[in-house]
Amino acid sequence: MAKGMDDLDSRFRQAKWMEPLLFEQSVEGKISHKYPKIRDGIRKEIGSIDLVIPREMQRSTPPILPELSELQVVRHFTRLSQMNFSVTSGTYPLGSCTMKYNPIISEWAAALPGFSWLHPLQDVSNCQGALELMWELQRWLAEITGMDAVTLQPAAGAQGEYTGVTIIREYHKCITHECEQRDEILIPDAAHGTNPASAAMAGYKVVVLPSSNEGLVDLDALRASAGPKTAGLMLTNPNTIGVFEKDIDQIAGIVHDAGGLLYYDGANLNAIMGITRPGDMGFDVVHMNLHKSFSTPHGGGGPGAGAVGVKKHLEKFLPVPTIIKDDDGAFKWMYDRPRSIGKIHGFYGNFGVLVKAYSYIYSLGKQGISSVAENAVLNANYVAYHVRKIKGFTLPYSQDAPRMHECVISAEQLHDETGVSTMHVAKRLLDFGIHSPTVYFPLIVPEALMIEPTETESKEELDLFIAAMEQISKEAYESPSIVMEAPHSTALRKLDEYTAAHPKTLTLSWRMFKKREDERQMQ
Repeated sequence: MAKGMDDLDSRFRQAKWMEPLLFEQSVEGKISHKYPKIRDGIRKEIGSIDLVIPREMQRSTPPILPELSELQVVRHFTRLSQMNFSVTSGTYPLGSCTMKYNPIISEWAAALPGFSWLHPLQDVSNCQGALELMWELQRWLAEITGMDAVTLQPAAGAQGEYTGVTIIREYHKCITHECEQRDEILIPDAAHGTNPASAAMAGYKVVVLPSSNEGLVDLDALRASAGPKTAGLMLTNPNTIGVFEKDIDQIAGIVHDAGGLLYYDGANLNAIMGITRPGDMGFDVVHMNLHKSFSTPHGGGGPGAGAVGVKKHLEKFLPVPTIIKDDDGAFKWMYDRPRSIGKIHGFYGNFGVLVKAYSYIYSLGKQGISSVAENAVLNANYVAYHVRKIKGFTLPYSQDAPRMHECVISAEQLHDETGVSTMHVAKRLLDFGIHSPTVYFPLIVPEALMIEPTETESKEELDLFIAAMEQISKEAYESPSIVMEAPHSTALRKLDEYTAAHPKTLTLSWRMFKKREDERQMQ
């Protein structure tokens, strides 16, 4: 047993500060820095303030901001960071989200002045390096996924999905001329929730396909659903159970024979990149979460990048502008694409995320990319093998099928026998310095724990996670209140999640906070 595993409870204690808001710390007249006055000579060079800030954008009164010293501000945010959990402080096995550690060198690359100081309205003649980086990144991503062309414009995975489904719609409108007829998108019942949402936003009806006893796409149900109304099928492979769709050739054949297209949700690309390619499985469209598989920390709404790759017959529909390379080697924007679906994001996506993805792929190379997938699969199978042996936990669906990048464990038995639910397990894990896996997803697994350790976690850390699950199981059967009342060692104890998310209690701004404080005092 690894050192430290014998005393899990003493391993983690989160900092706890009674930290007031910056506005509550504000003292009138206090400032962070006092800069010298502008000399007359410099003032003449700058000219009138109207030339610097347009008159219509100038405030008649100063903005209401907290007045603090620099040290107060630094201490405030340092304390808040100590009360948070992140991938830099502990294991973060959030299934399907691929919350792996991202190398600092990628952050360094994105912060280089030549990249970070670019403006989206700069002339192409003085941002050739940025254009070349994106042009080359597109080619690399096309090679990794087996596609013929890629756009980097979508700013998130869900926006990549919407872009891909919109391309499918445009294909049926312009090529098959069956856009009105083909108004259905087929989606497995274990799919990510953004799949049906993206299809609905693009104007499609969603047809849900049930899973087989193995947790795979039910081929009979697919055959019964695919037909003249089918625009396409949205699928991720490996699927959300963490199992590879072994019948992918048949699935592609059924959809294509029905006249539909096959869409690849790249959420699980971390399991296969460098090993196999969606394009070789028969997929026509694919989106990639660059912020998951290719080195950008994500969560809390961003930042992200949902690059979309397509086969040759769909290239004409990609968003504009595209990047082309002239005969003289210069790069420029190309807008002349009459069948393009248009722009789906301002300017050209989240450029900083693209730089990090470029740096990540460049530093790993072809062999390194495949090693990422191999280690991710190894780690997930190691966890699945050990956790399913713990009392109260089971591995649903195919017992013999290897898990890929993630495994879905059910705590249904634990809940039935002790009353300890998946949510209780999730909260208790925090006491051991481990973030919860994704819970209650996919919906086809009762009391689901969706665990994705990623390739970046060591065997020692995985052993600690397994030991924590063993400890939680033991507590559930012997002293269930310990688990049900968790967490015990975090900055904040167990939260009322319903009340916290309710519109009547959600406080989004200082103005809302002050209004509610005033109302409370009046009562």
